[in-house]
Amino acid sequence: MFGSTSLTLKKDLSGFVRGTVEEALNGLLNAEAEHLCNASRYERSEERTAHRSGHYERKLETTAGKVNLRVPKLRGASFETQIIERYKRRESSVEESLVEMYLAGVSVRRVEDITEALWGTRVSPSTVSNLNQKIYERIEDWRQRPLRSRYVYVYLDGLWLKRAWGGEVENVSILVAIGVNEMGFREVLAVTEGMSEDKESWRNLLRNLYERGLRRIDLAISDKAAGLIEVLPEFYPQAKWQRCVFHFHKNILHKVPKQKREEVIPMLKAIHAQEDAKSAREKAVAIVDKLEAMKLGSAAGILLNGIDESLTYYQFPREHHRSIRTNNLLERIMKEIRRRTRVVGSFPDGKSALMLACARLRYIATKSWSDTRKYMDMTKLEETELQQTA
Repeated sequence: MFGSTSLTLKKDLSGFVRGTVEEALNGLLNAEAEHLCNASRYERSEERTAHRSGHYERKLETTAGKVNLRVPKLRGASFETQIIERYKRRESSVEESLVEMYLAGVSVRRVEDITEALWGTRVSPSTVSNLNQKIYERIEDWRQRPLRSRYVYVYLDGLWLKRAWGGEVENVSILVAIGVNEMGFREVLAVTEGMSEDKESWRNLLRNLYERGLRRIDLAISDKAAGLIEVLPEFYPQAKWQRCVFHFHKNILHKVPKQKREEVIPMLKAIHAQEDAKSAREKAVAIVDKLEAMKLGSAAGILLNGIDESLTYYQFPREHHRSIRTNNLLERIMKEIRRRTRVVGSFPDGKSALMLACARLRYIATKSWSDTRKYMDMTKLEETELQQTA
């Protein structure tokens, strides 16, 4: 009995909400018609510019269920309502959520259940597919948008996802570039698909940047991806390269036994805590001697051969050093993408993997990166450039 009462109450509440939405939308339509006529219904007025001529009915799917609209007809004016379009734009946020759920690995059947709870009607698999296509088109427009001619700092990295291919599961690489422009704001610049983080894959990403208008990069920041370093001068010969200090230290520590790492870590940190590049290089040479004395010749060799690649950031403003000496900005975002894609397992194709990565990056850029709060103060860069040219 209690269950029957609860079901009745839920049905009555749903009907009440749907009726309220219907009444509100029809009220807005009438108000819009009166505004276009410059007079209320049946009002005699010299300022009247059009007359009501009945209405036609149409149905609209809303989160409260299907509602009946009475759309006014006018004589002497064209009634092109903005009310329905505004409501549909609000509803489109629900559509995007459905697409994100699908891309994140939620089954089509589960999506159907959720849409029934949201809209009061089930969305068919073909509708989910159509929604996916709509969001794919919007993401592709965003992905290929024109870029500024200069980005001071560009962070580059890749991540591996899995896709099903010919009955087998194989890796697919998603390459990402994030830039800081001359005003100090962050921006997602490129997201491309590659079979690996090889030279050709990085060449395709850099070509994509160049063809969309990016002509100057001051500093590229990445781990030591051989393919990237080799092709960077083909498109941006003036760009300097900063080897990510965090990954550089990890490369060295891989050659250090676990029981000695606690001793070596402070040594490595001390190198990149120096006042200038000259002092850092001298400190590195001293640490190389210590590592060799500790019988850690392989670690010493990596440090000696790679130290100059990790000191490029000293050529830029001191206030920027913490942000540009590592690739941590992009690394944190990649972890978020991995977390969101873990539930998917393997994607049906590379495009699905690419679209989910793009959707997440666009969401982060829109929601987390303020349009008013700068990531860096670029006046410091201008001062440094003036000192270097003086």
